[in-house]
Amino acid sequence: MSPSFDFDRLVDRHGTASLKWDRYQGRDIIPLWVADMDFASPPAVIKALQARVEHGIFGYTLPPAALEEAVQTILKEDHGWEIKREWLTWIPGLVCGLNVTSRAVGGPGDGVLTFTPVYPPFLTAPALAGRTLATAPLRLGGNRWEMDLAAAERAIGPTTRLLLLCNPQNPTGRVWSEVELLEVAALACRHDLIICSDEIHSGLVLDKNVRHIPMAALSPAIASRTITLNAPSKTYNIPGLGCSFAVIPDSGLRRQFREAMNGIVPHVNLLGFTAAQAAYQEGGQWRSELIDYLRGNAAMVQQAIDGMPGLHSVQVEATYLAWIDARQTGLENPAQFFEQAGVGLSDGGPFGMPGFLRLNFGCRRELLACALKRMHAALADHAGRQAESTSGMHEGDKGKIKKGIQP
Repeated sequence: MSPSFDFDRLVDRHGTASLKWDRYQGRDIIPLWVADMDFASPPAVIKALQARVEHGIFGYTLPPAALEEAVQTILKEDHGWEIKREWLTWIPGLVCGLNVTSRAVGGPGDGVLTFTPVYPPFLTAPALAGRTLATAPLRLGGNRWEMDLAAAERAIGPTTRLLLLCNPQNPTGRVWSEVELLEVAALACRHDLIICSDEIHSGLVLDKNVRHIPMAALSPAIASRTITLNAPSKTYNIPGLGCSFAVIPDSGLRRQFREAMNGIVPHVNLLGFTAAQAAYQEGGQWRSELIDYLRGNAAMVQQAIDGMPGLHSVQVEATYLAWIDARQTGLENPAQFFEQAGVGLSDGGPFGMPGFLRLNFGCRRELLACALKRMHAALADHAGRQAESTSGMHEGDKGKIKKGIQP
């Protein structure tokens, strides 16, 4: 069956106050950094938003019952996880959820543990809440990233109260297996830790051989110590509409979370609710075709990186993000190097792992191919200069870097 949606269609984001694109306003740099796709949102979402705008009143809005039922349905259909509506708490963003959780669990000076590399707010939220951060590095085992639970155990202190987990993992793209999750759960039980599981990319599993398992779905005992954060924003490309949710089965923990929100966390806006409901109820075919398209992009990135001197990455199981080891290039600042070559990537330092790069391949394939060509040409030029190649070769490669498709 032929695709119903055109992910190769150009949607010009210039002049739209786009965080992703305006970072390089006026410069010939392809932005592949922040986790924001360049595809138009599902037609059903756009139609629902238009209808709500036509209504003409934008007052304070309760979470629609139909949206909460849609969340229950998709969690059950996708992951076999049955939740109750009263477990839901709506928040205007997942980063907000990380910060609320850091304030809700334990007290000032208590410890928070997470694994690195990880989405930067995991590393900043504890300090903002007056907590003490401890980290355990992920390790590359064979051809995939793994948790070092022995290192995590050593990092836990007598005042550690919270474990921040990212699953699917941003930036490495891992989908933690049931065995791995059970090991994490056992660690949390031994040390009486609350688990906050960021599962915002759970709707974007690309590898057909793995499946996402919600931490709280493992058992009622694990659910009782788990706060799950999720949203439709990454899956359906609606992050600017600010609609996320926490699933907290334990009533006491849920009360702590809501108390930490009081007075500082705004309500979700009505357009966010509208978009989320349409996405969950009617976005299934769009998401299915998006995942197929992203699989193609992921394969393109992997093949290209394998052919670039000094770069290394492993297969992405989920997300539209590739985590690239640039340490063997000898570059002092890889992100700056590629930016100068016309490609804007995320620097690994804020993720807790300097020398790495994160590449967002949630874009048109033609644009992605152009960015990868620029990267390859820049590295070839760098390697040539390192080997004291001829200046003629340098100029030729520089010409390759400058060539590209202007979006």
